[in-house]
Amino acid sequence: MSELEIRRGSVVDAQVDAIVNAANSHLAHAGGLARAIAQAAGPELQRACDAIAEVPTGTAVATPGGRLKARWVIHAVGPVWHGGDVGEPELLASAYRSAIEVAAQIGARSVAFPSISTGIFGYPLELAAPVAVASVRSAWAQHADQLDAVAFHLFTEREFEAFSAAAA
Repeated sequence: MSELEIRRGSVVDAQVDAIVNAANSHLAHAGGLARAIAQAAGPELQRACDAIAEVPTGTAVATPGGRLKARWVIHAVGPVWHGGDVGEPELLASAYRSAIEVAAQIGARSVAFPSISTGIFGYPLELAAPVAVASVRSAWAQHADQLDAVAFHLFTEREFEAFSAAAA
């Protein structure tokens, strides 16, 4: 297992086997990162998502990557923030772990993650970053023989700084 990388940039541009989409449970790509991924991937992605039933919060599923550089998109459904007292940290950790497990199942050797649930789902970035880093490190350790490289690709400087601090 290599060192977890923290990078500045978009997962859309990552040259990896699988990118992770911060998804909603219906795999609708209405805005934010999900929309950017869907636009870059083309209609094949939406067709694949339409064939999948609702995805429970804290879990992940994979679809083909369409026109993306990545072969697969792993759609991880994180929690909507409701103040932190209704299981949000556990559900967020589960979404990251599930994405690693799906990556291993589909044969991905490299994975790029965004910050899940910290956009329109309202999860405070400073609380999400430590959960994300710890969850990914733990899950990756369990699949180290299957996954060669795992990185966070963070779009904003604020995300990059929060995840860098959490990984230190």
